[in-house]
Amino acid sequence: MNTHFDIIVVGGGLSGASAAITASRMGKSVLLIEKHNCLGGVASFGPVIPFMTNYTHDPITGERLELSGGLYLEILDALNKVSRTPSPWPECFSEEYLKLILNRMAQESGVKLLYQSVVTDIKMSGEWIKSITVHNVSGNTEYTADCFIDATGDANLCHMAAYPFRLGRESDSRCQPMTLCFRIGNVDMDAFHKEHQNINTLWKKMQSEGKIRNPRENLLIFNTVGNGVLHFNSTRVIGLDPTNANELTVAEIEAREQVFEIYDFLTDNFSAFKDSVLLSTGMQIGVRESRKIIGEYTITGEDIKGCKKFYDGIALCNYDMDIHSPDGGGTSHYYLKEGEYYSIPYRCLIPKGSKNLLVTGRCISATHEAQSSLRIMPCCIALGQAAGVASALFDKSTKGVSDIDTDTLKQTLIDMGASLEDRIIKKPH
Repeated sequence: MNTHFDIIVVGGGLSGASAAITASRMGKSVLLIEKHNCLGGVASFGPVIPFMTNYTHDPITGERLELSGGLYLEILDALNKVSRTPSPWPECFSEEYLKLILNRMAQESGVKLLYQSVVTDIKMSGEWIKSITVHNVSGNTEYTADCFIDATGDANLCHMAAYPFRLGRESDSRCQPMTLCFRIGNVDMDAFHKEHQNINTLWKKMQSEGKIRNPRENLLIFNTVGNGVLHFNSTRVIGLDPTNANELTVAEIEAREQVFEIYDFLTDNFSAFKDSVLLSTGMQIGVRESRKIIGEYTITGEDIKGCKKFYDGIALCNYDMDIHSPDGGGTSHYYLKEGEYYSIPYRCLIPKGSKNLLVTGRCISATHEAQSSLRIMPCCIALGQAAGVASALFDKSTKGVSDIDTDTLKQTLIDMGASLEDRIIKKPH
């Protein structure tokens, strides 16, 4: 059994899968380790829908310009081709088809997949990761690689390697709330459209009367690809640390209570739900924010508000700063103006001092404010594709991942359609 790979990616969410597929397509041997039984992360087992929009328009022609191109658009196209159920809008999808196409993309590119497996140990030599130990039903196996990518979402590999990180909000380490998504089926959609505007009015009234335990200010409801099936992103668990196993367990229990509270609220008060069925809840609670590495650069809320474009920008985004209050109810927004966007520096993917470890996904080096914007799934796919290219360009004989030529990195992403050449400037910030 081969236990050495050019690149090992830990975490098979959208960002990790994108990194692994990209690096493998560039001719590298890649092992992708995932603790669940599928790729896609919260999009698959959350399940979280839809893909948040991440595009702008050409100010002259009005042409829609996708800020997350490359693999993101490839995934959307593959979903449209394989799905037998029409999507209510382009960014909505079936997680079951997503699992299928990501499996196919990974296998076709040559990625070695290892499901239901977790990293239990790491061996270091100075700032270099030499090996990791993986536990699964086969027991413990040690794997080596030239380059590693942490795509765990919680920066688990970085934590094990003792690289510095910050947790949640800078002032008090409190994280954005956790949410367990769920689905309700057999909804009378005609009645729902008539009653929809009254749902949150009654919700707020009962909440003010102390009859609702959930602190979220409203119910966030999405259509799905299924007729009569609604998706709820509406539970809210606050004040718990998603990197503490005991507190995470409490969060899972509380979130499930909130699911049934919402379901009872709807069935008791609205005719649209009187014959409905609670279909499913996510395999695990959704975590918006936890550890974020301290990287060679930390992108900030001011960078986003200023729409900065960095010389080593490897992903573009214009999603609003969408902060679900760590303190309870309420969600704050800062929206970028039409036509504006910012770039994310490659340096945000490099843990400070790292030689052969990159990070991708929502745990890159960002402040609490900045992370609330760049954590969306299309952006995480773009970050993953950039990490995949960078790892494929990595030369272990050099000083490390910080020594990768960013002009080559950016041009490769442009050639892949993952970046827009005229959106990248040459002068550093």
